[in-house]
Amino acid sequence: MILTVTLNPALDLTYEVEQLRPYATHRVSAVHERPGGKGLNVAGVLHALGEPVLATGLLGGPTGARVQALVDAAGLPSSFAPIAGETRRTVTVADRTDATGLWEPGPVVSAAEWSAFVARFRALLDGAAAVALSGSLPAGLAPDAYAVLIEIARSLGVPSVLDTSGEALRLGLLAGPTLAKPNEAELAALVGSSGSSEPGIRSLLAPGSAAVVVSRGPRGLHAVTADGSWRAAPPSALRGNPTGAGDACVAALARGLRDDTPWPPLLADAVALSAAAVAAPVAGSIDIERYSQFKEAIDAGTDG
Repeated sequence: MILTVTLNPALDLTYEVEQLRPYATHRVSAVHERPGGKGLNVAGVLHALGEPVLATGLLGGPTGARVQALVDAAGLPSSFAPIAGETRRTVTVADRTDATGLWEPGPVVSAAEWSAFVARFRALLDGAAAVALSGSLPAGLAPDAYAVLIEIARSLGVPSVLDTSGEALRLGLLAGPTLAKPNEAELAALVGSSGSSEPGIRSLLAPGSAAVVVSRGPRGLHAVTADGSWRAAPPSALRGNPTGAGDACVAALARGLRDDTPWPPLLADAVALSAAAVAAPVAGSIDIERYSQFKEAIDAGTDG
C-alpha cells in the first residue's frame, strides 16, 4: 500500500471555459467537483491505476465533510484526522490551452490536532510500502512538519517522496526524504539560479536521500542522484490542463520506490503519467489511453 499525506486538502472546483479572458464574463461549459489537494491528487491517480493506496491528512467543517463524502463516493480508501477548522476550497478555470487557479487559505491547526495526526501517521505506516508527502502546510503547523513525518517514515523503513515548496521544502530536504520533487520555480526560490545546475541540485541531497527530481514543465523531468543523472521529456508539446501533472509524477515516483524501478524506466513512466494527467480534464485524473500511448513513445536517457 502507498500512503499519501495531504495536510492542507481542499474541495476542488474546476470550471471549463472556451477561452479565459481577464475582466470578462464567461459561460462555463462544465463544472467538476472533487476532493483536492496535492496528496489527494496523487491518491486519485494511484487509485485510477488500480494501485493499493490509502489517503490521510486533516479535514474539518462542512467543506471537509463534503471532501470526505466525495472521497468515499470515489471508493478511495482513507483515514483522515478531524480538525476544528474549515477545510479550504480551490477553484481552477481551465480553457483549451491552460488553467488558472484560485486557492483559498487553509484552516488553523492546533498543537493537539497535530499531535493526534502524527500518532495516526505513525500507525498508518505499518504496512505502507512508500509514502507521498505533498502540498502546502496549513496555518498553525511549524515549517518542519514534513521533516517530522520524513524522520518517522525513515525510522520505520518506509521510503518517502516529498513535494512541497519554500521553508517546508528546505527543512524537509534536510530530513533526508528518499526523493524530493521540486519544480524549477521552487528550486530557484530555494537555492537561486545556480540550483538548476547539476551540482546545485546534487547539493540538496541529504544523507539518506536517493534523488532530487526536478519538474521542468513541458521539457519533462531531470533526476539527479549521488551516482548519476537522467532526463526524460514528452515526445511533443501537450495541450490541456497541467494542474495535476506534478501530482501524477509523484504517484509514478512513489510506485517506482515501492517496486524498486531503475531510473530510466521510472523517469519515463513519470513523464508519461504526467502527460496523461495534462490530457485529462481535472487534476487527480488521467487519460488511461493516452498514458499507454505516451509510455511507448518516451525514453529516458543519461544526462549529458
